[in-house]
Amino acid sequence: MVLATVTATPCVKPDYAERVKECPEQDGDPQGNSMPPIPNDTAFRLGPILMFIAVLILSSRAEAECHEPIAPDDQIRRTLSVTATGVGVITAWGIANWDYFTKRPKSSSEGWFGQDTTEGGADKLGHLFTTYATAQGVSSLFEYWCFSPEDAALYGSLSSFAILGYMELGDAFSDYGVSYEDLVANAIGGLAGYYRYRYPSLARKVDLRWEVGFQPNQADITTDYENSKYLVALKLNGFDTLSNSFLRHVELHAGYYARGYSEPDERNERTLYMGIGLNLTDMFRRHGHRKTATFLNYYQPPATYIPAEKRLGH
Repeated sequence: MVLATVTATPCVKPDYAERVKECPEQDGDPQGNSMPPIPNDTAFRLGPILMFIAVLILSSRAEAECHEPIAPDDQIRRTLSVTATGVGVITAWGIANWDYFTKRPKSSSEGWFGQDTTEGGADKLGHLFTTYATAQGVSSLFEYWCFSPEDAALYGSLSSFAILGYMELGDAFSDYGVSYEDLVANAIGGLAGYYRYRYPSLARKVDLRWEVGFQPNQADITTDYENSKYLVALKLNGFDTLSNSFLRHVELHAGYYARGYSEPDERNERTLYMGIGLNLTDMFRRHGHRKTATFLNYYQPPATYIPAEKRLGH
């Protein structure tokens, strides 16, 4: 359901679709024909996937005692098993809830970050981040199973891209259709997940994060783009020359968000921002809260940084 702001005009209802139907003179073409709103991007419905990711991520990096990496054949077998499990869950859920395999396959180009796109590009960053976070979680699981760190990064990223790519291909057989841009965003997220896990020195310096505000607009926060921001955080404590200075408490942010795309009565806005914030991951880790610190590598709490914002052209 897409919500609209209630104003003091006659015949206005909270539900925009109903308002269009009953008040064609307010929302429609000049002849009064109703024009349904563009729905919020629900093609990326990731509640079950994100719960799976959270379990994997919070396990942190492997702590099992591995005297030597497992055999390559066993690595491939376990990778295929995890990937098949993810694909199976998505297939069952998609048939039950997303109308998978009820339509002839179709595809579309949704654009990237343009003003006239469905979500101003926030949905593409959602795809990128979720594939990235899934890669990190699956790689951690593989290292726990005694994959070498290098192989865990590779197979975890490939498994993540396969699982999330299959979800996008499944949309081709539903009302949504496969999006080329979503597949590219998934690929970028998988690569980012690989490099961050493969190179610990990079992980000490850089995080990709998702910020969710405290006032959600809908039950499914994974597609609540009106309440989300996506950012890159540069952690100064990851640099040897700064690790023992006061600057270890500081991190630099570069982020993006879009507003108004799910609200028919509001102006669409896209915003880039730079920020300076508290390095909460370092603070919690130094005080022994490793799982909380790991979680904060992926989640950015609101009101913990000072932003300087730039509205993009309308």
